[in-house]
Amino acid sequence: MQKITEQPSNYRHLDKMSTKELLTNINAEDKTVPYSIEKAIPSIEPLVDIIVDRMLSGGRLFYIGAGTSGRLGIVDASECPPTYGVPHGLVIGLMAGGDKAMRKAVEFAEDDPEMGWNDLKEHDVNPADVVIGIAASGTTPYVVGGLKRCRENGIVTGSITCNIDAPVSAEADYPIEVPVGPEFVTGSTRMKAGTAQKLVLNMISTSVMVKLGRVKDNKMVDMQLSNEKLVDRGTKMVMEATGVDYAEGKKLLLDHGSVRKAVDAYTGSKG
Repeated sequence: MQKITEQPSNYRHLDKMSTKELLTNINAEDKTVPYSIEKAIPSIEPLVDIIVDRMLSGGRLFYIGAGTSGRLGIVDASECPPTYGVPHGLVIGLMAGGDKAMRKAVEFAEDDPEMGWNDLKEHDVNPADVVIGIAASGTTPYVVGGLKRCRENGIVTGSITCNIDAPVSAEADYPIEVPVGPEFVTGSTRMKAGTAQKLVLNMISTSVMVKLGRVKDNKMVDMQLSNEKLVDRGTKMVMEATGVDYAEGKKLLLDHGSVRKAVDAYTGSKG
């Protein structure tokens, strides 16, 4: 397999570039990422649909990865409950080396092909769930081994990688390949590859939550009211939906705990 992610940068002598040249050239590379993802939409669509189908039947979504890829999965999973009001156990991010690896790399943690499966088993992964392996290179043993064991146990698998015909794709029922080309700094896959993975994860989780009914019109009606900014945002949503003033909208929101419940309560009282 040819690793596009490891090919030499399209740029030479980065150390001799001015600050403006560095920023301009990095930006030029970053601009290519969404166009690469656009070509992968036909591969992303069926994965979203199967996740929605499994969740409606009581299943969960797992992300497994290592390094930057693992961290991106954990970030995406952790943002679902506050944004959409879903339980914390609905979307779960796991990474090689455990939670401590979020801040500090754990040496060789990603090289164990059985550890991904072992981590999943701690959460009682089962055939009702979907597991997505995230690996920029597509060769990470932690991820490839984890997906292989999932398939052996009848669990639906997906993958996100930035190389073509990667080993991780071979273990995925729904492989997504986004070849973004060589990195600005040769092999630094936290850059374009990381951006591509983040954007694809955004697309997957957002589309899933919309299809699960967690968005009304274009509003996060089930978001958690965890700070004043979100209370203010929710109050304005209630005002827009009901026509009440700010004070009444805020009272409705705080009394009922979410925009959806506040609007439903107000509508019911007027019906």
